[in-house]
Amino acid sequence: MDIQLKKGLLDICVLTVLKRGDSYGYQIVKDVSDYVETSESTLYPILKRLEANGSLTTYSVEHQGRLRKYYQITDNGKEKIKEFLVEWKQVEKIYQFIKEENERE
Repeated sequence: MDIQLKKGLLDICVLTVLKRGDSYGYQIVKDVSDYVETSESTLYPILKRLEANGSLTTYSVEHQGRLRKYYQITDNGKEKIKEFLVEWKQVEKIYQFIKEENERE
C-alpha cells in the first residue's frame, strides 16, 4: 500500500480506536493492527501529530508503579472522522471508475 495513503488511513484508524474510549500506545497498536499493519515506532509520531493538531489530548495514570500515558479523542478528532467518511465517498467513486475502465481491457 502506498505509504502516504497508509499514513492518512492510520490517522483515522487511531482516532476511531480512541472514539471507543481512552487508550495507551501499546493497546492502540494492538487494536489498529487488526486492520492495518503498524508498530509502536510508527504509532508515536502519529499520536504526536494528532495531539499537535488538536485531534487528541493526553493524560497520565499510574499503572504498576509507572506512569502510563493515555490518549483521548477531542471534538476536533471526531470531526476529522466525519470529514474522512464524507471524503471517502469520493475515493470510492474514483475507485469504481478505475476498476471499470480496467475491466474493459
